[in-house]
Amino acid sequence: MKYTTLGASRLEVSRLCLGTMNFGRHADTSASHAILDEAHEIGINYIDTANRYGTADRPHASEEIIGEWFAKGGGRRERTVLATKVFEQTDPWPNNGGLSALNIRRACEASLRRLRADHIDVYQMHHVDRRAPWDEVWEAFETLRSQGKIIYAGSSNFAGWHLALAQASAKDNHWRLISEQSVYSLARRDIEREVLPAARALGIGVVPWSPLAGGLLAGRGEGMRRSDAATLAASEERRAALEGTRALAADLGMDSAALALAWLLAQEGVAAPIVGPRTTEQLRTFVGVPDLELGADVLARLDALWPGPGVAPEAYAW
Repeated sequence: MKYTTLGASRLEVSRLCLGTMNFGRHADTSASHAILDEAHEIGINYIDTANRYGTADRPHASEEIIGEWFAKGGGRRERTVLATKVFEQTDPWPNNGGLSALNIRRACEASLRRLRADHIDVYQMHHVDRRAPWDEVWEAFETLRSQGKIIYAGSSNFAGWHLALAQASAKDNHWRLISEQSVYSLARRDIEREVLPAARALGIGVVPWSPLAGGLLAGRGEGMRRSDAATLAASEERRAALEGTRALAADLGMDSAALALAWLLAQEGVAAPIVGPRTTEQLRTFVGVPDLELGADVLARLDALWPGPGVAPEAYAW
């Protein structure tokens, strides 16, 4: 496994991030623990979850399952860069969602209990809260850091200008964002217009979620996330691109999923795509991806098959 530093920090993370949204949904506790053990075995140290990954009857299943895994000991927690998120509503009563100082504190403490951990390595805002003043957000983060409960800050689903505002306020409050999780794949290149350039300029490592477009780039449409419904609906329209990608992958002796992930890793500013396997077998198929190096000719062919949106403002101004 290869490693990189996350954003402008000194934190070392694997070039693949293990996503745990499937824990409790499509992988039971035993299968989830096997996936976590396998991740460490192949060198993945970066594990991502959220305080609302779960099911209707067990809404916090992912954090709970990870906590049970940590409780087994054997250096599991010590060898893990643990990332979780705050924002989603956890209770219909006020102050149990968003990025108020009160909810940030409550959500962090609840996550720590479920994770059976004394701190979170990267505490991430799952979405921008347009009603929360940035000084309030960073003051809450600073309180948690002073208490030893969090170390780094990250964001998810931010626009480019949100990153700029957050980072400017963070600097004033002696903080910084080190990561931004955003939907990004060959089939969804929207962030190249503003989010990716902003992240590069601001020292924020990009951690792509849905790197295979919900399975589309791996040759399967089932299990696609709601936000990728448009991509699934347009799969027939993109048949030529999909067939071209499969043919290119075959020429290179790999499958489409490996090629799509390798393309992401070749993009400047990308730290670690999030892979969310349901089984250890699926996880093992990704083992060699960080070692793949795509030549300029391959990258050009993929750009031709899956054109990007261009960079702002040139992409739309002239």
